[in-house]
Amino acid sequence: MKIIRPIRADDLPALVHMAETAGAGFTSLPPVPEFLAQKIALSEASFAAAIATPGHERYLFVMEESDTGEIGACCAIEAACGLDEAFYNYRVGLAVHASRELGIYNSVPTLYLSNDLTGTSVLCSLYMKPGFRGAGAGKLLSKCRFLFMACHPQRFAKKVIAEMRGVSDEHGHSPFWEGLGRHFFTVDYDRAEHIVGTGNKAFIAELMPPHPIYTVLLPQSAREVMGQVHPQTVPALHLLEQEGFRYQGYIDIFDGGPSVEAPLDEIRSIRRAQSLTAVVGAVAAGDDDPLCLVSNTGIGGFRCLATRLDPAAWADGRAPLSPAVAAALGVADGEPVKLSPLD
Repeated sequence: MKIIRPIRADDLPALVHMAETAGAGFTSLPPVPEFLAQKIALSEASFAAAIATPGHERYLFVMEESDTGEIGACCAIEAACGLDEAFYNYRVGLAVHASRELGIYNSVPTLYLSNDLTGTSVLCSLYMKPGFRGAGAGKLLSKCRFLFMACHPQRFAKKVIAEMRGVSDEHGHSPFWEGLGRHFFTVDYDRAEHIVGTGNKAFIAELMPPHPIYTVLLPQSAREVMGQVHPQTVPALHLLEQEGFRYQGYIDIFDGGPSVEAPLDEIRSIRRAQSLTAVVGAVAAGDDDPLCLVSNTGIGGFRCLATRLDPAAWADGRAPLSPAVAAALGVADGEPVKLSPLD
C-alpha cells in the first residue's frame, strides 16, 4: 500500500537519491544534501506552525511503500511564492505594427519579464522513481496535495499555479535557454538550473533584458518550444488539466515551459472533496466501486492514500474503511476523514 505523508528529517538520504536520479529539469530540489536538509527543516516547521494566512511555508510530501518503508516519490506545495525575492515569469504578449497607408498589419508575439504570479500557491517538486509508477500511483502523488488543501484552505492562496518542465534533450540541452538566456548569462543550462534550484532565480532574472523581447528575433528552435512541456511531463500536465488548470500565457524564463493555473476553490478534487466519518470494519470493496483519495484531516500527521469505496456509503456521510486502511491513515472509528473521487 502506497501512503502519502509529510517528509521527515530521516528521509534525507531518500530525497537526495531522488534528486540525483531525476535528471535535468528538477530545479526545485537540486542534489545538494545540505540544501535539501534545509528544505526538509522548512517543511517540518511549516507543518508545525499555526497558520491563518499563507506565507513562506513549504509543505513537502513523500510517498512511502507501507510494506517496506521505501520512499519512492515526492511532491510539494509552496504556500505563497515571491514573498522574499521576486518571482519571475515571461508573459507572452502581442505587439501590433500596422500602417493603413502601406497596407501592412503585423502582429508579433512578445515576452515581458513579469512578477504577475507573486503571492500564488505553487505546486512543485513532483517526482516519482520508475519502480513506483503505475497502478494509479501518479494520480495519488499529484492529487494528494489537493486533499491537504481542501482540509486546510486557509494555508493557501486563492490562486494555485504549477510551473511545468520545459523541453530539453537527454543531454540537458534546452533550445529556449540557448536561444535567449545564454546570451545574457553565459553558462550552460544545467549550471543555470543548479543556480536556480539553490535559490538564486531572481539573481539570474535580473541579468535578463527588462524590456519586451520580440520572439521573431529568437531562433526558430526556441520559438517552437515556448509553452511546451518535456515529454516526461505530459502525463503530469494532463492530470492538472483534468483538475481545471489552464495555460494563461506565462512561461518559465529559463526553459520556456508553461505555467498553468486555477482558482483554489475551482480545482476539481477540492470541489468534489467530502467530509465523512470513518467506519472501521471488515470492508470488501467491489472492483466496480470508484477509486478515491482518502485522507485524515491532520496537518503534521497528514496521511493520504487511494482505495476503492462504496459510493452508497459515502453518500450517507460514512467512509467504510478496512482496519488496514484505517491504520495507515491513523484514524479510529468515528473520526473525520476527507474523500475525493480519483476517477
